[in-house]
Amino acid sequence: MVSLIITTYNYAHFVERALRSALEQSLPREQFEVVVIDDASTDSTPKVLENFSQDCRVFRLDENRGLAAARNVGVEKARGQFIVFLDADDYIHRDLLKVQKLFLEENNSIDAVSTDYWLVDERGQHLQHISAAEHPIACGIMFRKDFLHHIGLYDESFRAREEEDLRIRWAKLYNIHNLIIPLYRYRMHESNLTKNEAEMKKYATHLTRKHRHE
Repeated sequence: MVSLIITTYNYAHFVERALRSALEQSLPREQFEVVVIDDASTDSTPKVLENFSQDCRVFRLDENRGLAAARNVGVEKARGQFIVFLDADDYIHRDLLKVQKLFLEENNSIDAVSTDYWLVDERGQHLQHISAAEHPIACGIMFRKDFLHHIGLYDESFRAREEEDLRIRWAKLYNIHNLIIPLYRYRMHESNLTKNEAEMKKYATHLTRKHRHE
């Protein structure tokens, strides 16, 4: 089984699109689950999630703990042997889970599989086909869950660049194979965390210090 994990914090405007893309997957429904972690949203996100409570496993955190912690909770709740993360402001092609699951099942030497992605605007207009091998992102990668546990999941001390830290630790033991087919949709908008230059700079320093002697 595949566990598709969506973490959300105050993304009521976008999360419904993410959820619909998750539930409309071509992979047979009994072969995947959708796990949603609401990181203590203060907007109308909880109301949006109520509409999907019959089709998804929804969990709400009592306090905002950050993306790394929310993803870790998602992994802990997941029932599948494969894990895929989907950000609440992004969405996916209907064949993403089917293609990635088949690839991992037929390639035991591959530890995780990513795909290229389309950069899209707020309206979902395709802007650019991006190579995930050259410009990796945190989501749209199917991991073997036991390997994520082996490296210790996400470091919750990071409130940004948590995916870079995870990849550094993952690369020491495991591989990620990229498929040159754009099945993930990475949305660019004014609220992207990556546009918070102060936070990105702060955690870049944290990342450097953590891995300085490796």
